[in-house]
Amino acid sequence: MIEMNWFLPTGGDSRDVLPDDSSINRAPSHAYLAQIARACEELGFDALLTPCGTGCEDAWLATASLIALTSRIKFLVAFRPALLTPTLAAQMASTFQRMSNGRCLVNIVTGAEQAELARFGISEDKETRYERTGEFIEVMRGAWSGEPFTYKGKYFEVTDATTREVPNPIPPIYFGGASASAEKVAGDNVDLYLSWGETPDAIRERQDRVAAIAAEQGRTMRFGIRFHTIARPTSEEAWAVADGILNSMAPDAIAAAREDFLKTQSVGQRRQFELHGGDLTKLEIHPNVWAGIGLVRGGVGTVVDEREDDCLARLCSVEAKRLRRLTRGTVVDDVHENRVAFLDLRVAVNSDVLGHREGKEGGGDEPTACGVGVVLHLKFYFV
Repeated sequence: MIEMNWFLPTGGDSRDVLPDDSSINRAPSHAYLAQIARACEELGFDALLTPCGTGCEDAWLATASLIALTSRIKFLVAFRPALLTPTLAAQMASTFQRMSNGRCLVNIVTGAEQAELARFGISEDKETRYERTGEFIEVMRGAWSGEPFTYKGKYFEVTDATTREVPNPIPPIYFGGASASAEKVAGDNVDLYLSWGETPDAIRERQDRVAAIAAEQGRTMRFGIRFHTIARPTSEEAWAVADGILNSMAPDAIAAAREDFLKTQSVGQRRQFELHGGDLTKLEIHPNVWAGIGLVRGGVGTVVDEREDDCLARLCSVEAKRLRRLTRGTVVDDVHENRVAFLDLRVAVNSDVLGHREGKEGGGDEPTACGVGVVLHLKFYFV
């Protein structure tokens, strides 16, 4: 069963690959975020992913404000474990779960560029942050156990930690990170390991390592991946959009980003850069998978560039066999950047692959890597 998630732009939207305050087309107002949430719910997406950081609105407050305006779609709420105690995080997620009727998913974000961490006063080194995250998750799960939980570790000491009620269901814990420390935390503690789009072999290699760590603990790991998408009626039109984006990138912006990426402490960011190494002739890293966004922008830099009818088939073809979640954001004319109204938004579902939408089992433990599950068809008008 593959679930499809969408990125909620709590930092606002722009047509520019490198937006600044002057180029934000849509501020992340409550009305705008509500419009996106309702549209994605109608489309059939499973959840909305929020970012976390100083460049966006607080994920807990933004998503909580959308609970009453939606009925089915879930919220994948991102937060930094260094900024909360684990018992407080357990309480917040438990409350969210009850207020939303079971629609809370949590995404624990340990890593970031050092400048971003410094804004929050986080000065711990990488190894310490991830080791601390492992204890954080253990205490948070303990507080959800329904029994008073006492724990004494290297970073946390709690006595009789609990929440008012056991959340129903227990919020699944999502987690990403490409370093060896992050993979160890994932394999030992979390429910679903997230990664940014890479080549199929690279994705499979990472998933194999994390799955092996989880197996040593008697656990089964689930996996998810994030891509941008460019979908157009024809492949030629989709590639024309990519070419236009590339042509809009100033050489000095590409050079400046390259210097930043070469100095980054983020393994995931470094891996995104190494997909192309700054070479404009090596941006198609897999058929119809383009790494051009990563020339100038941090975070996920890969795009599935494909005709509309084949977009999800391509997404499925680049994932490793264990994939369970696809999180999508789009570049240019996406559901975020629509100025006001959706003329026609729909998801065509192949129930043989995504049978859960029809109340079926849908594929068992080994989803079909090449089967078309969802076709995203977007049309917009502007006023």
